Amino acid sequence: MVQSRLLISSRNYSSWSLRGFLLCRLAGIPFTVQVAAADDPQARAELLSRSSTIRLPCLLQGEIAIWDTLAIAEHLNEAYPGAQMMPAQRLARARCRSISGEMHSGFAALRASLPLNMRARRPGFTLWSGPRADIALIQEIWQDCLDIWGGPWLFGDRPSVADAMYAPVASRFLTYDVALNPDCATYRDHLLAWPDMAEWMQEAEQEPEAIEELEVEF
Repeated sequence: MVQSRLLISSRNYSSWSLRGFLLCRLAGIPFTVQVAAADDPQARAELLSRSSTIRLPCLLQGEIAIWDTLAIAEHLNEAYPGAQMMPAQRLARARCRSISGEMHSGFAALRASLPLNMRARRPGFTLWSGPRADIALIQEIWQDCLDIWGGPWLFGDRPSVADAMYAPVASRFLTYDVALNPDCATYRDHLLAWPDMAEWMQEAEQEPEAIEELEVEF
């Protein structure tokens, strides 16, 4: 198997980097993680939400370079079908692609108001109408999947691309003290206890404060 390398911007602040990492773990491939330098323009643009054309994370496999998390997910699912990153049932696969795409392109108010910061805790954080609407829709998506496919993951008894896409949201809900209904709270905790997620969060705690501007803006 080709040795792979995943380029990321930050463990503490980058939801997209986390998704790329979880997707690689789902694929079961050997890979190393390389963090971009703090003064890398692409890294800063992503973390400060100043660019709509982000090329981090980026998965490198020999001469192949794949950026954008959905592209990484599709590439890995195609290249390593034995990993079963997508649900086996056709209806479930369609729903998995739909809600993953929705997470990829939507929920702008949530992203702007509740930026990822794994080390931070904001008890009693005030939620305005925009992020509240996004949170309600995410709970609707989670609840619907859990009701249909029975949990503990969104599509049954094994994690999928969709779980990797929504994992950073679980961290946001923890950071900003977001109240959830019981089933969604249980799923949030299940995501946070995912060994690969827990490993990432532990390493995020050790990440140096390399981009001071983030603490000012966020």
